[in-house]
Amino acid sequence: MWDTSKDYRLRVAEKSVELFIRTAGGANLKGIWNKKKCMTAAREMIPEIQALYYSYLEPEDLAKSPQIMDLKEKIRDITEALGGEGWQGEFLKLVHKEEKEKLKESISKIKFSLNTISSVDKRLLLGAVDDPVVGIDIRKGEVVSIGKHPHADKLIVCNVNIGDRAATVVTNDMTVKEGNNVGVSLLPPTTFMGVTSEGMFLGVDNSVLKNVEGELGELPHGFPLEALKKTRSLVEEFLK
Repeated sequence: MWDTSKDYRLRVAEKSVELFIRTAGGANLKGIWNKKKCMTAAREMIPEIQALYYSYLEPEDLAKSPQIMDLKEKIRDITEALGGEGWQGEFLKLVHKEEKEKLKESISKIKFSLNTISSVDKRLLLGAVDDPVVGIDIRKGEVVSIGKHPHADKLIVCNVNIGDRAATVVTNDMTVKEGNNVGVSLLPPTTFMGVTSEGMFLGVDNSVLKNVEGELGELPHGFPLEALKKTRSLVEEFLK
């Protein structure tokens, strides 16, 4: 019997809801959006997740449970309440230049929360895995473009195609090039000297893996397990 009370996917989903509530509640989101609907839907997710903690269903059954289906429906409701697909672009249009980087950080946290919760069923279908890394999405991506970090000579800013969208990743591996096939852990966003990174490249010995295998946007394969060490520790930190 699977111990659902300790399932990392459920624990990270609950923390992601809490992150969404804090961020959306405090962010300077100017424009037309239904804040009350967003907050209500988010708060209603918590008892749904907590009910699953004590269900003791196998992960594959959890993925198909009414509670998980309801979580996904609430994510659709929140997306609509934020303004629909492309909601983040509308908010960025209305903010003053000096506030834009702070708003980008908030938007990245909201995106992380919504994406992590909406894809929890896919990670549950990986089965009985007792490892923090299954709490978040890890995808194969392709580096589309690279730019200098505006405030740090030893960092670069990468625009990465992760299948259904682009993600910004800040890295100190200056050897990363356009066209590299990379593994991206989509972690809670971190801001590095004014630039928000939406994830972290898989790597070993401070060197990014640049030729990972797999389908674009899907879980990569064929990489050393050591490459997950940093991701594992960051997920555990998020859960504290």
